[in-house]
Amino acid sequence: MKQLSQLTLLTLVFGLLSACTSTGRHAPVEERKPASHESRPSSSAAEEPKDERGFYTVKKGDTLLRIALDYGQNYRDLVVWNNLANPNDIKVDQVLRVAPPDGASGSGVQTLPVAAAPEIKPVQPPVPRKTSPKGDKKPYSEAALADARGETGARADKDDKDDKPAKPVAATVPSASGIAAGSMVTATDDDKLSWMWPSDGKIVATFDEGKNKGIDIGGKAGQQVMAASSGKVMYAGSGIRGYGNLVIVKHSNSLLSAYAHNRSITVKEGQSVNKGQVIAEMGDSDADAVKLHFEIRQQGKPVDPSRFLPSR
Repeated sequence: MKQLSQLTLLTLVFGLLSACTSTGRHAPVEERKPASHESRPSSSAAEEPKDERGFYTVKKGDTLLRIALDYGQNYRDLVVWNNLANPNDIKVDQVLRVAPPDGASGSGVQTLPVAAAPEIKPVQPPVPRKTSPKGDKKPYSEAALADARGETGARADKDDKDDKPAKPVAATVPSASGIAAGSMVTATDDDKLSWMWPSDGKIVATFDEGKNKGIDIGGKAGQQVMAASSGKVMYAGSGIRGYGNLVIVKHSNSLLSAYAHNRSITVKEGQSVNKGQVIAEMGDSDADAVKLHFEIRQQGKPVDPSRFLPSR
């Protein structure tokens, strides 16, 4: 009896072991691995803002005026393009439009439709009218011959006058600079602009793209500062740190000039100025000495003013 119980117990244990072995051998096993950080891009990297063409992401210390200067735009246009209620309230990581929206243009630039050329229709020659011969022919005589010659000569003289071309209309004489004051030209017409030195004085600092974005001209307090070329005043004030009393003149869609550290400003925003017109008085606002800091920017990028100013 005792042996029978042991045999029964061994049979049950063997059966259980067989069942476990069969299940482990035939049952499908699905392995699931946890999502790896390497296989999936991080959300922060995917959502990191990137500057696209025509847009700028605000960084710490930026001002709207500084951004406008760096992109060669009027800060008032940036206010409109970005629907800003307060130009002084821009935040870090805020994305701003710094180029005109499609179909729009910046301040002072007007896009005018080009009139289509009038259609020229060929002139049809007049149809000759048939006339019947006169019945009262004059008999041949010296007097009749003279009368006939006089009538033919007068008609020939009239025809000759009618065939003479009309006098050409005199062309409009352009101004000395080639461009009227305040008019905006396209980038392809930048070479038509005429430049002059904005003030007399010794150059105390030359252009260095990494350190000095323009040239510095030394002088006396109150010395005249003149527009280097014709254009329109885009900014007049002291809202950009490091420039003091500043005047910015826009000359074309791509060129502007900046005049910094003035003692006083004699022009207003939106005013058209001629080349050589006094726009400010030299000073030392936000500077360590009396001087004029002069910049020329092309598409917002500082360029060497000596490329444009005449030699002296």
